[in-house]
Amino acid sequence: MREQVDAAAALNGIARIEATARARSRWYVGYLWLFAVWQLVLVPAVLLWHGPTGALVSALANALVVMGLSLFATRQPVVPRGYGGLHLKVIGAWAAVYVLALVLGFTIFVGSVAFAAAAALACALPASAAAWREARAA
Repeated sequence: MREQVDAAAALNGIARIEATARARSRWYVGYLWLFAVWQLVLVPAVLLWHGPTGALVSALANALVVMGLSLFATRQPVVPRGYGGLHLKVIGAWAAVYVLALVLGFTIFVGSVAFAAAAALACALPASAAAWREARAA
């Protein structure tokens, strides 16, 4: 009987720790949404603002956003198992779409506002899909 009480107490403790970790890991959903929203600003700026000033402002703004998001991520108390792989998949998918958008935007669709809008949505898709999935899983 004593073993059953000890086992139940241990399971309750494990469940409490798991619930705390899950609640504290919700930051990643916000991180992904912020990254997705940033794409709606960055991609059109890069594709439509031509010249050295546009390139410099876009690069500096992107560096600030990435550094801010990275600092935010490193300061979080909980990173659940499996988030590293998920993050690599999200960033890998984003990078592929972003490079394709830049290649097409600078060769075929130069100055096209419609393409820039579609490319921005496509670049936001990997992060927003992962954010939606993570929000539903929690």
